[in-house]
Amino acid sequence: MNRFAFFWLIGFFSWVVPLAAIEASEGSASLSERLQTVFATRPETPHRYDSRMILAAEIAAKRAFKKPTWRCWHYVKDALLSAGLVSKRPISPWAKQAGDELCGTYGFKKLRITNPLRAPVGAVIVYGGGDAGHVELRTASGFVSDFTSPTPYPRPLIGIYVKEI
Repeated sequence: MNRFAFFWLIGFFSWVVPLAAIEASEGSASLSERLQTVFATRPETPHRYDSRMILAAEIAAKRAFKKPTWRCWHYVKDALLSAGLVSKRPISPWAKQAGDELCGTYGFKKLRITNPLRAPVGAVIVYGGGDAGHVELRTASGFVSDFTSPTPYPRPLIGIYVKEI
């Protein structure tokens, strides 16, 4: 680990740990608004979406590998179908086409979020690029498609999608 990363982690935890201790001492079971801004979506922009989105992320996480198999859209399609979010398997061949098909055929909505770290759990995140692109689902601990990752995929973001209630 280089020195910059080491000192950044120390600075980060010296700020977050006291917040968690204060919150725990107040006896609250939920995250405070200040902690939510660090770890979750912003409380001022709630998203009402189908709870099966979270189920899809859990299904994908159970089936995912540790390393990429280069079949991200295939695995996300299977998770959405298994969770009952889509009535039949999406037919678009490229991952970067996922958002258009999900919105046009299955009733998903594109959120006005531009940071994948702010996406709600279960959201479908679509990335572009010169090839097929990439698609993944947001989990509580990171991101999942054909593999799990604690960080968003390093590609240009096309959009973040959820199925509204």
